[in-house]
Amino acid sequence: MIFQYFQSNSESVTNGICALLALASVKMYSSFDFHCPCLAKYNMAYGLGIMFIPPVALFLCGLIVNRQFVVMLEEWKRPTGDRKKNLAIIRYMCSSVLQRAMIAPVVWILVTLLDGKCFVCAFSSSVDPDKFPGFVTNITPYNEVQRLLSKVPCKDDELIRNNTSRKAVSRYLKCWSQAFGWSVLLTLIVIAFLARSLRPCFNQATFLQTRYWSNYIDIEQKIFDETCCEHTRDFAHKCILHFFESMQKEIKRRRFHAHPGKEEGKEGEKDHLQGISSQEQVNKLLQSWYYSKPPLDLSGGTQRQPLGTGGISMPWTGSMINRWHPQPGTTITRQTDV
Repeated sequence: MIFQYFQSNSESVTNGICALLALASVKMYSSFDFHCPCLAKYNMAYGLGIMFIPPVALFLCGLIVNRQFVVMLEEWKRPTGDRKKNLAIIRYMCSSVLQRAMIAPVVWILVTLLDGKCFVCAFSSSVDPDKFPGFVTNITPYNEVQRLLSKVPCKDDELIRNNTSRKAVSRYLKCWSQAFGWSVLLTLIVIAFLARSLRPCFNQATFLQTRYWSNYIDIEQKIFDETCCEHTRDFAHKCILHFFESMQKEIKRRRFHAHPGKEEGKEGEKDHLQGISSQEQVNKLLQSWYYSKPPLDLSGGTQRQPLGTGGISMPWTGSMINRWHPQPGTTITRQTDV
């Protein structure tokens, strides 16, 4: 239900959620109690795992809360039918989705690099000990050197506690970690600046068309879902009324109290379901919408999709047009009339 609520909201809400995920990643890292195993075989796996596995989870969360991700997949995998697919629109939607989903993972990686703990843990065993005089002697075996280097992140360990060069190795690795972090941040800023400043140099008409139709696909899906809810309400209301009317007729038949005048008055009721009276017909209509969406051409008037041999027309088209373009002199109301 929470994900459905997030996905039903506008683009600004999605941007806010992505920003909250970024702040949550910083909070999670600051509250995370980092303990390097200080073992030559596991330091790199642990350090790189803490650096890159949580960003994968944050990236997936960014995709889950973004409604456009599902809309993009549906547009990509839908049958062509009467409406052609535009790969430019799909690429635009994919780019928009990935940009938002990458915010929180990038923030996590930058925070870990600027902090330096994960980098020190991962690459402590890869440092050249000859760069730090006094860390080891020339007669120290290689396995012992690797063991001492793996203990660098653990300042309270007995083997490295009194080693004066341990802090130098740790500062050296933190310096490299922060250098990588600031380099990545600067690169991202430059890319964002170039993307913003160079975009007006390209064809803006193509960009406006792509953005317009990507928004159209998103809004069309929202309106279709809302219209389906209204149609479902009408159908359920009609079924319930039919049940009670049949029960009432049965009671009247048993008691021999018929009221024909009342039955005649119901013949003039307005039928909002437009001939839809069974579950099979509704299923056929939904299949028709999925396999053969109407073309994006309103010059032919109201579009109706015939289905099967019964000639069933799409009941949602007229209601959607009347909903967004009411006739002059009418008042818009949300009351359901069955």
